[in-house]
Amino acid sequence: MKRAPKSPKVTARLRRALGKTIADYGLIHEGDHVMVAVSGGKDSYTLLDLLVLARSRAPIDFQITAVHLDQVQPGYDGSPLRTWLEDFRGRTKVDFEIAQEDTYTTVVDLTPPGKAYCAVCSRLRRGVLYNVAERLGCNKIALGHHRDDALETLLMNLFYAGKLQAMPAKYTTDDVRFEVIRPLIECAEADIIEHASWAKYPILPCNLCGSQDNLRREKMRRLIDDMATDNPHVRAVMLNAVRNVHPSHLLDREVARVWLGRDRGEVEVEVEAEAAGEGLVQLRLER
Repeated sequence: MKRAPKSPKVTARLRRALGKTIADYGLIHEGDHVMVAVSGGKDSYTLLDLLVLARSRAPIDFQITAVHLDQVQPGYDGSPLRTWLEDFRGRTKVDFEIAQEDTYTTVVDLTPPGKAYCAVCSRLRRGVLYNVAERLGCNKIALGHHRDDALETLLMNLFYAGKLQAMPAKYTTDDVRFEVIRPLIECAEADIIEHASWAKYPILPCNLCGSQDNLRREKMRRLIDDMATDNPHVRAVMLNAVRNVHPSHLLDREVARVWLGRDRGEVEVEVEAEAAGEGLVQLRLER
């Protein structure tokens, strides 16, 4: 019997990063039922693959169900993904569901001419996935966002929305039904690309938004790429900045009020002290 090719070092690096993020932020606990949203892109394939591997080595037991949403986009062909999921189920016993919902028509109708579909599309997709998760009895939803997504979001909010906000490793939905987790949030996209190439995932193209140029996220990606020519480690440095927040040096009046009150002993603030003992404080990022 022919042995499968040995996984590259990058896969081990991703596996370690995913495991550390799960442990550091308490993403998964005993008895959880995690729905992994599989879009057919490299990130969600990698997330599902590595999360199942992590479960096989974890000291706790939790359930995983993969869910793909067919948004009825023109030219959509999900058969390669279905074939892969069926094979994956045979190897891992992880069940899957393909839910069909025509969000494409609604997205096109609601998006003004010249604007990106992303915002409307993500809201509609999220609503459908929440309903599927509830029907399946899942209490957690895992998304495939990685480090580069978080950094681009940070810059988009900084330059276009006027706020300091990235992507948290986990958050509770507004209706308190689910916890949304991002186990890959500290993983480099370059590593995911290399792993996905080795794994030969059948990537599904996004015909809805892939052809739209000059999207803000792409601008932020190019900006970070330009910065990386001067500092190859700029992405790691930016990630450390998100972890290393000095609230007393920001101009948010509410943060200042709470922070000054804490110094006077008037109010209690929920913070996490850094293990290094350097007096740094890590704030929980809001969505």
